Amino acid sequence: MLLEKLSGYFDKIKNPAPPMYLKTRVRWLIDLDRDGKLVGFVPTEGKTDGKKDRGKEFLSPHIARASGIRAKLLADNGEYTLGVARTTNKQERVDDCHRAYVEEVRKCAAATRDPSVEAVLTFLEGPSPSAKEIPEDFEPSSILTFRVEGILPIELPTVKAYWASIASPDQGVRTAEQGGHAMMQCLICGQVKPAVERLPFKIKGIPGGQMSGTALISANSPAFLSYGLEASLIAPTCQECGERFSKAANALIEGENTHIRIPPLVYIFWTRDECGFNPASLLSDPDPGEVKALIGSAFSGAEGATQIAATPFFATALSASGGRAVVRDWLDTTVGRARANLARYFVLQRIEEWDGSEGRPLGLYALAASTVRDAARELPSSVPQSLLRVALRGGPLPMGLLFQAVKRNRAEQRVTRPRAALIKMVLLSQTEAFSREGTMTQLDLTNNNPAYISGRLMGVLEGLQRAALGDVGANVTSRFFGTASSAPASVFGNLLRSAQHHLDKLRKEKPGTYRAFHRRLEEVMSALPAFPRVLTLEEQGLFSLGYFHQRAADRAAAIAHRKAATDKEQLEETTENETGGKSDA
Repeated sequence: MLLEKLSGYFDKIKNPAPPMYLKTRVRWLIDLDRDGKLVGFVPTEGKTDGKKDRGKEFLSPHIARASGIRAKLLADNGEYTLGVARTTNKQERVDDCHRAYVEEVRKCAAATRDPSVEAVLTFLEGPSPSAKEIPEDFEPSSILTFRVEGILPIELPTVKAYWASIASPDQGVRTAEQGGHAMMQCLICGQVKPAVERLPFKIKGIPGGQMSGTALISANSPAFLSYGLEASLIAPTCQECGERFSKAANALIEGENTHIRIPPLVYIFWTRDECGFNPASLLSDPDPGEVKALIGSAFSGAEGATQIAATPFFATALSASGGRAVVRDWLDTTVGRARANLARYFVLQRIEEWDGSEGRPLGLYALAASTVRDAARELPSSVPQSLLRVALRGGPLPMGLLFQAVKRNRAEQRVTRPRAALIKMVLLSQTEAFSREGTMTQLDLTNNNPAYISGRLMGVLEGLQRAALGDVGANVTSRFFGTASSAPASVFGNLLRSAQHHLDKLRKEKPGTYRAFHRRLEEVMSALPAFPRVLTLEEQGLFSLGYFHQRAADRAAAIAHRKAATDKEQLEETTENETGGKSDA
């Protein structure tokens, strides 16, 4: 199913590469005149890989190559093109590679009768370039192609047609009965054709995969074999279909709006028909306006306005395991269902900012990375995979995410906004009672759950300490959050006794602040008849939310108080200036 849908997407690629052509970084152009005489070596300039310039990308003939000698037509490395060996390779084998390359050009020249290809053949059959003619910075691993009086033979229609007609990977298993390639039913197109033993193209851009790419179908050990079939024959495909779905997957991974890369996974998205639905940008870097419109249209049922339709929508998650691509998830649904689930995903995560202002929607990576200390090294694939599945498929988030978020809160002795949002998402996704958009987005004075109120109390005590002592570095939260969030009864008694000293200090120095915190403590404590002895995992999540909500509300109140004082001061100053001016007049 996945391969069939990918093969169908190939028809939507704009300006696809010709058959058996692939984007290749060519470092050197060998300039020739019409008679095949060397004019010089011209370097191309392209993007570097962090170490060196690998050259400009060109569409050039491609062929699957492993350990055997197989030459690529008119565009290959220095060993095949010029017979110049790398220090690690034997010259005898390199000579064989060069002879195979010359033979490919000879056959192409005979078939196309193109003057530029014949000029290249003349050059190759003549004396090899001298050491003086080869650039000092030339490396045999670099890719070279030819340019004859401004014409690149690899771009000629006759060369493209010739290569498409003859180029193919190992086309299957030869049997004595058949005397040729194995004829099998292609699992994509359903036709009986020669089945490729190895796919002609690999998937590139999967995190952790090999630079040469990873194979989507491959088997090279008994554990992966099926009915005696090896390599790609375990899922037989013809060459055309193998090329189509491979190029489609690569195009989706390259597309800015068709993939999200969160190591160790890459997610790709596509629709059967173009309809303007782009979940990649919404999930990676959500725009508040777009998210608001999405939520509004999804919950109001305005299907026409948001282009929600029965258009098929597909998504898959890929990771790498050595030289193989692993399908971690597959989704086959409609744009309408995906949009509704995506709107639900953003409603679930909605939570205020640290200062009580309206919170911006969070990207998938921010939510996933909040569960670990170092996302680049420690983030398991299951975390972003679970988030993406719920974003597009719906359903509850696994409770394991709540455990990871709570565990990280205790390790860091603090609650970040992404973790608070993730905790809220897990708790609310277990039920469909999430439709009220204001649910758990900010301080809820009607929530009398002891765990939530205990978290609020922790937030009040932190604010009280800061008001009395200023920034003391290791505050009450950084010292006691872990214990308070799991066993409140064991720590809050001591914390309240310490808080009394802070209140006494404020009563003497800042009476207004004292009265505010005294009222706040009374408000919170009146709803908490006794401290819970031990909190369950869900209750620890509620504790974290209560703490985050209370601190955000306190910061918002402090900001509003300062603004009111500043406005009052400015108003009095303006009035005084105006009064003084009239008096002078």
